[in-house]
Amino acid sequence: ASFAQVIPHPTMRDIGSAAMVRLFEAIGEAGGEVHVLDSAHLVADPEGTLRAVCDRLGIPFDAAMLSWPAGPRPEDGVWAPHWYGNVHRSTGFRRQATSDRPLPDHCRALYEEAQPHYEALKRHAIIPCPMLQKFDPRNADIQVHVNGELLPREQAKISVFDSVVQGGDAVWEGLRVYPEGVLMLSRHLDRLRASAHALAFAGVPDDASIRQALGDTLRANGMTHDTHVRLTLTRGEKITSGMDPRLNTKGCGLIVLAEWKPPVFDNDRGIAVITSSIRRMGPEVLDPKIHHNNLLNNILAKLEANVAGVDAAIMLDRNGQVAELNDTNLFALIGEALHTPTTTSCLGGITRGLVLELARDLGWPVHERDLSVTELIGADAVFATGTMGELTPVRTIDGRSMGNASGSERLAALRKAFHQAVPGLCEAV
Repeated sequence: ASFAQVIPHPTMRDIGSAAMVRLFEAIGEAGGEVHVLDSAHLVADPEGTLRAVCDRLGIPFDAAMLSWPAGPRPEDGVWAPHWYGNVHRSTGFRRQATSDRPLPDHCRALYEEAQPHYEALKRHAIIPCPMLQKFDPRNADIQVHVNGELLPREQAKISVFDSVVQGGDAVWEGLRVYPEGVLMLSRHLDRLRASAHALAFAGVPDDASIRQALGDTLRANGMTHDTHVRLTLTRGEKITSGMDPRLNTKGCGLIVLAEWKPPVFDNDRGIAVITSSIRRMGPEVLDPKIHHNNLLNNILAKLEANVAGVDAAIMLDRNGQVAELNDTNLFALIGEALHTPTTTSCLGGITRGLVLELARDLGWPVHERDLSVTELIGADAVFATGTMGELTPVRTIDGRSMGNASGSERLAALRKAFHQAVPGLCEAV
């Protein structure tokens, strides 16, 4: 549509999409380094996208990159009089009103011809990472508990003979710290112990020792709120590399990694998700009730989400039913009832369990059952639950807009109940 304002009947040569793909491929084949930037990402998340670009290029991000004085520049070149009117009026990254002009009918065929080339480049686009944008500079100097010692971040290391390095042989819990304490700590420790027992860990520290390590770490960092803790229990160090657990003779290893980290998602705006091609393993492969460190299955799904430019991916079970997101549990509000997948092929999350309790307290019918993606798309509201994000609305699934006003109101009521329950469920350490 933009080209048609200047060139009434543009061609593929004018558009340049095919030429860009050829150039991308030629440079890559020659061993060159190619970076692709999609303006949609830049407009949606300027800082996150520019941070990702700077990280890729190995240059420091500067907040001054986000704004500029209006007007032309000497380096604009010969195209400026034709294309840069909006640019010269701008002072920052934002979507222009002219971006919404309709596509002329005579350009439809050209659009269809150009679209595959755009999609080919989009697969390589630099994707902004919200976690990079939200990195708290205080985390650069945190103290980490590693096997009984509090160490500065740069010195917090474990042995190359540790089982978590050798085979991902460890279990973990994600904890959130509120002003009143650690939310549902006892439930997390019970699950940690159950997972360790299922994997036949020997020399598991008692709860009192773990609580002491957790408290020491939080106090050393002055953390009393907006904190996420990654609590990891490994099978421990081996006397020589190998798979056999009998090589582990020193007992378990304990890591307490606490970071300044508020909920990672914008829970008012919500998240966009896609359906992943990667299946969530069921108990016939590896029981998801063991909260283990072998997360490659989930990471592969997250890679698909990254390529699609969305926040997370829905993982299905072996029968094509919804299991969970790659990092959180899923719920749907349908009519008067709350629905969530069974735990056959997903982790029974601690926050998930609390949400089920709160819904029953509100008098809502609750169903744990098989759910299809189609049912989620047609639901009144869909949301994710987890320690990292609390209760997070899902706004789109596979590009389809989600929910309605009624679902949003009921989800707001559930989120209110959650925040009211939090203080009474926190435990001091």
